[in-house]
Amino acid sequence: MQTELFEQLVAEAIESLPQQIQDSLENIDIVVADEPTPEQLGHRDLERGETLLGLYEGIPLTQRTFGYSGVMPDKITIFQKPIEKISRNNARLITEIQHVVKHEIAHHFGIDDDRLEEMGRY
Repeated sequence: MQTELFEQLVAEAIESLPQQIQDSLENIDIVVADEPTPEQLGHRDLERGETLLGLYEGIPLTQRTFGYSGVMPDKITIFQKPIEKISRNNARLITEIQHVVKHEIAHHFGIDDDRLEEMGRY
């Protein structure tokens, strides 16, 4: 899939979120990359053969204090090629993009993987 179309699907996933969530996305960039870098993979607890579909890098809203200002934006990266690899068709691709976007945004709000799993959102 062309990068521009994939980026459009990511943008649509963000736009489909409730307005209150969209309004709370503060100081964050959401980008698309082909694959995770070795550095991005290196600090994760991945099993052999696993890869990342998305990655949140930053300070969650729940950890920001009154002194939080003048910092670089947090970053959510959505990895196109791994998502394409697990998607059998366009409908599955759209579903995976929506899931990964929501998952990484949950991290921005301070919800970790364990809590997402408890909530049935993993």
